Amino acid sequence: MHHSTLKGERIITLRVERGQVGDMREKPFSVVAVGGTFDKLHKGHKELLRTAFKIGQKVVIGLTSDEMATRSKGDARVDPLSKRRECLERWIKEEKMDELAEYDVVVINDVYGTAIHDKELEALIVSEETYQRAAIINKIRTSKGLRPLIIVVVPLVLAYDGKPISSTRIRRGEIDAEGRPLARA
Repeated sequence: MHHSTLKGERIITLRVERGQVGDMREKPFSVVAVGGTFDKLHKGHKELLRTAFKIGQKVVIGLTSDEMATRSKGDARVDPLSKRRECLERWIKEEKMDELAEYDVVVINDVYGTAIHDKELEALIVSEETYQRAAIINKIRTSKGLRPLIIVVVPLVLAYDGKPISSTRIRRGEIDAEGRPLARA
């Protein structure tokens, strides 16, 4: 567990290593959140989501709107919200995540989603890449008189070449959703 301060507030960051979160009988959090575009749902996304479902009794999944996805990714090839939501919900059911925790998919239009005002939220599940955004969310929460969230950092999932798996790399045709190389035509 890592402790840091942000403008006088104590922030607790829990770093979860792969395989560290087993099937928890007693879940440490009532409500957790995870957010993203979840385009080309891949192994890294699934690791974030699995962690959220294993440690939270309820999982709030912030799914970026089409407008936000286009704005933040700058790539017109990002799948539409309807397809991304369908893939996400199909995976949740196939992997029986919905038996581990109740969940709600909410469409978000900015990087903060409901995390800056949700009083019930206790923890935010992030990757190493999005940790700084979580720290900013906590700064905003404390400025509004809300308690800071516990930040759970899930390590990046690496592809065969040691580089992180990402939707961008999948769209480029470099790797598949599991991080394996794709044969060049």
